[in-house]
Amino acid sequence: MKKTHVTFYGVWPNIQEYVRKKMRLKNVSCHLHTENIQPEIIEAETDILATFIETPVSKTILDKLPHLKMIATMSTGFDHIDIVAAKARKIPVCNVPSYGENTVAEHAMALILALTRKIFPSVKRVKEDKFSYQGLCGMDLKGKTIGVVGTGHIGAHLIRMAKGFDLQVLAHDPFPNKDLAKKLGFEYTTLNKLLAQSDIVSLHVPLFKETYHLISQKNIKKMKKGAYLINTARGALVDPEALVWALENKQLAGAGLDVLEEENFLQREETILTAHPTTKQIKTDLMNKIIIDHENTIVTPHNAFNSTEALQRIADTTIENIKNFLNGQVTNDVTKPKPKK
Repeated sequence: MKKTHVTFYGVWPNIQEYVRKKMRLKNVSCHLHTENIQPEIIEAETDILATFIETPVSKTILDKLPHLKMIATMSTGFDHIDIVAAKARKIPVCNVPSYGENTVAEHAMALILALTRKIFPSVKRVKEDKFSYQGLCGMDLKGKTIGVVGTGHIGAHLIRMAKGFDLQVLAHDPFPNKDLAKKLGFEYTTLNKLLAQSDIVSLHVPLFKETYHLISQKNIKKMKKGAYLINTARGALVDPEALVWALENKQLAGAGLDVLEEENFLQREETILTAHPTTKQIKTDLMNKIIIDHENTIVTPHNAFNSTEALQRIADTTIENIKNFLNGQVTNDVTKPKPKK
């Protein structure tokens, strides 16, 4: 009997053995790669493909996998996968709906605290043998307003923490959860009102066509002067050129970012010389470097998800999705519309 060929790409080294043990299944041949998919290393006999977000699964890649029956993405987001091409071949794409509601929210709160209490410049100053607090005056969170854009698992957890800091909470979501608002004590409003009234704006929405450059050159000017912007979701939610303008013109006091648009060029700088980037991609890369070097930003390397517990939850759900598929049941398929509640 032919074994089902399961191939993992982009597996983190620290959970590789954990995945290997969990994938010791009857009639399954499991192959693990720490590197991302490359045309020269692709395993054409793959029946089930498991990837992380750093591995783009384009139509070109799919065309090289004639036996592919299922894609398991080790993430909540799935914008790195050509969903149209997958649906055309009736290949389910199964994600991890919730693994880091506390993990990512905690990282967002860490960025908020680091910015408002000037942690990074304070530590830097002491390490440079200058023990002085002059010029490092921070901002209390108590009584301030945080605007949370997106009230899913992560946004809701951030709201819970924000309440612990006595922050007032405004929220925006195309699908308001009124029960959650009543339970946690926050108010839904329009995006424009949230931007205008919030001292801190934190983004927790997926990247779709509708959310691309959600923070744009037009509406960043509507943000409360001196506010902070936090993004731990997807880089392309924020127009980098607009952010540079806002920082340079003191519209924003600072930004805490775990993601950047076109961050793949930052991860592998050599690709900008070999991948024939567009003028827009080159411009975005330049804007990113300005943002990273700006004195009022903190940029982390897409690290918000990266805790021991969250990685294990990601692996567990991904493997559960694969096991369910092998048993004839498709779970967490993002190519299918969610049933109405």
